[in-house]
Amino acid sequence: MEHALTPQVLDKLRSFDTPTVCNLIELFQVRPDNTGYMDARIRACFPELPPMVGFAATATFRAAAPAQHADGYSGMEEQLERFAELSGPPVVVFQDLDDPPVAATFGEIMCTAYQAFGAVGLITSGAGRDLEQVRALRFPVFTSGAICSHGYNLIPQVHVPVRVGGITIYPDDLLHGDLNGVTTIPRPIAAELADIGDEFVAAEKLVLDVLHTPGVSLKQLQEARAEQRARIQELRRRVGRPRG
Repeated sequence: MEHALTPQVLDKLRSFDTPTVCNLIELFQVRPDNTGYMDARIRACFPELPPMVGFAATATFRAAAPAQHADGYSGMEEQLERFAELSGPPVVVFQDLDDPPVAATFGEIMCTAYQAFGAVGLITSGAGRDLEQVRALRFPVFTSGAICSHGYNLIPQVHVPVRVGGITIYPDDLLHGDLNGVTTIPRPIAAELADIGDEFVAAEKLVLDVLHTPGVSLKQLQEARAEQRARIQELRRRVGRPRG
């Protein structure tokens, strides 16, 4: 598989929060700094859970009208079958085709099924329900809100590009999410990003440590910021690429 990532790399990525991952991606200059992450419509339902890292298992969803020729939940079985095509742990990503959403994309049974087959989270441009029960699963979900009914639950398409939170997600995209939001990670830089993450965090800690010093002076802050900039500039030099 192109740019295959080891479990160790995924574990390391999981050790960083999502804003740090976004800052690290900027060092590589592989995309504009205002792209690649979901907007404020997509929020963590359970902000207390640790970061989620996995590969997009995409699908579309609608609930406004009855299915004409299929069981509404039959698409979920195809999703589960196609988890095997992904590069690692699945993150289910739904684009709700109803505008505005009229019912919950997921509930306790769906999330329990996804988790049982290896999924590590779910993102939807629509809504969710059974939030207390899903919280008990410690299964991260990211939504635009909550709706109490499932309506006419239908999954028309599986393993297709979807539009969620202002960005397009493709099957098997690498995703990172926590209480701050969700970002994609370009696969070619993921391993390098994991390698330099601790150095970047240490550079930021220089400034934070000074700011937590009683009676900190402006000169101390300026010196710490200069050292931070120098360290981050060195990381940028090591990994930087021309923008494509």
